[in-house]
Amino acid sequence: QVQLVESGGGLVQAGGSLRLSCTASGRSFSAYGMGWFRQAPGKEREFVAADRWSEGPTDYADSVKGRFTISRDNAKNTVDLQMNSLKPEDTAVYYCAVGQGLRVGVRRVNYWGQGTQVTVSS
Repeated sequence: QVQLVESGGGLVQAGGSLRLSCTASGRSFSAYGMGWFRQAPGKEREFVAADRWSEGPTDYADSVKGRFTISRDNAKNTVDLQMNSLKPEDTAVYYCAVGQGLRVGVRRVNYWGQGTQVTVSS
C-alpha cells in the first residue's frame, strides 16, 4: 500500500521560512516524479514544484521560482520543499504528490499525501 506522509507545516510571518518533508513508502518511486501541490481556500489545487528524477531537472511554478527549493533523496524516498521569503499568498494546504509529468497538473498525480497546512501572516 502506497503512503505519502508529510510534515513541517505551520504558521510563519511574511518573509519567514518553512521546510516541508514527505516520506513515501509502499513501492519503488524511481520511475516517478515527486513533488508538491497546494490548495488555498476557494481555489483549485495547483502545481508548486517537482523533482522529475529520470525525466529531467527540477521544475517550479512561476509564483515560487527563486523562493522555494525542492530536493529529493531517491534512496530514502523522500522529497523536501524549502520555502523562503514566504508571502501571505503562499497560505494553503500543501500536498506531497507522486506521478509523471506533474507540471501538467493534478490529473498526472498517481498518489497524494494527506496535506499539511502552511499559514503565512502579514
